[in-house]
Amino acid sequence: MLITSEIAGSVWKIEAPVGSTVPAGAALVILESMKMEIPVEAPCAGRVAELLVSEGQAIAEGQALLRFDPA
Repeated sequence: MLITSEIAGSVWKIEAPVGSTVPAGAALVILESMKMEIPVEAPCAGRVAELLVSEGQAIAEGQALLRFDPA
């Protein structure tokens, strides 16, 4: 499953590296927009399969951030 951005901004911090197993609601990536930090959370328990962005990268609304394998 692809996890996408709901806002335009930049990737401030990657909280869950590739291979991380996380519970539902865990922060995967933290985005920054207009000096606000917005966490992107896991929709369910699972594993981060692939990161499609890097820290500091500018992103568009709807852009794919990572591939997530549900548990």
